[in-house]
Amino acid sequence: MELILGAGPVVKLVLLVLVYFSVVSWAIIFLKFRVIHRATRDSEKFLDFFWAKKRFDLIGEGLKDYPYSPLVVLFREGYKELIKVQGRRSGEQEHKGVSADLGGAENVGRALRRATTLEIHRLEKFLTFLATTGSTAPFIGLFGTVWGIMDAFHGIGKTGSASLAVVAPGISEALVATAIGLVAAIPAVVAYNHFVNKVNVLSGEMDNFSQEFLNIVERSVRRG
Repeated sequence: MELILGAGPVVKLVLLVLVYFSVVSWAIIFLKFRVIHRATRDSEKFLDFFWAKKRFDLIGEGLKDYPYSPLVVLFREGYKELIKVQGRRSGEQEHKGVSADLGGAENVGRALRRATTLEIHRLEKFLTFLATTGSTAPFIGLFGTVWGIMDAFHGIGKTGSASLAVVAPGISEALVATAIGLVAAIPAVVAYNHFVNKVNVLSGEMDNFSQEFLNIVERSVRRG
């Protein structure tokens, strides 16, 4: 604390910026850990429920038990589109006596892809801040260190003494900026890589679920 209080105004400003990056990063880390943990847990449970029930109407009645699963969002959007398609098919058969083709499945596919994109965007929200902190905080800290060392050398020139007792305090104060920059950057980089990997796993599960859902819909459409 003494080193921070003894630093120059520019170095103090750099330290405030780094503290802001660090505090916000940790807030995002705790938030994303909670969001992604819930999404992963509820998705695993929902898949077991989905394959156990098999009937879409029964599955639709149990969605409230898995509120954080992105797969539930996909199912809800796909099922909603499927009901619309079935409604149109019933109308066509009643008035024209003609069966619908696989265009209905394509509509469901588009609804699933749209829902997948939105869910991935939701899961990735705020991760760019972690990436920004990880890539810029060390350089911001380095800037504070360079500026602090310049101040230290300026002080040496004014006193006319280059002894270790004169140089060391200024350099120590400057190096604090680099240290805090690394303290902000390292957790952000580790968390970013961890969460990106988790989101990729969930994205793969959403793609697989969408494909399985479409296969069921296409078989249903072919049977008429």
